[in-house]
Amino acid sequence: MSNKLFTSKATAQGGRDGHVKSDDGLIDLNLVNPAGDGDGTGSNPEQLFAAGYSACYDGALNLMASKQKKDIDSSITAEVSLIKDESDGGFKIGVVLNVEIKGVSQEEAEELAKQAHDFCPYSKATRGNIDVELNTKAV
Repeated sequence: MSNKLFTSKATAQGGRDGHVKSDDGLIDLNLVNPAGDGDGTGSNPEQLFAAGYSACYDGALNLMASKQKKDIDSSITAEVSLIKDESDGGFKIGVVLNVEIKGVSQEEAEELAKQAHDFCPYSKATRGNIDVELNTKAV
């Protein structure tokens, strides 16, 4: 892995009913299995992935818009679902990115959303591995 810009680190213990903490302590969360019987409060891997993906995608979207001299205001809501994988009896994830863009037409919004999806590092990492659906709306 050459040309690293930076590396982030987090350590998890106890799986879905455990704890996760970043090396700088900014993330320090209990994990709870939303499908489990526990009554604890905490996050889960899908929620953390949704937060990262939505932030990364919004950055890519705004970069694509700025390259085209378009002044936009955007909001991305990532829905990350845990899905039963019928092929092996395990699980997989699927993502819906709800993209709202202010300042452009619907056609321009859809084109910017596609360009961002082609550019975003999270989208590149998941391409061909999980289903990602884009729901784009000009507001």
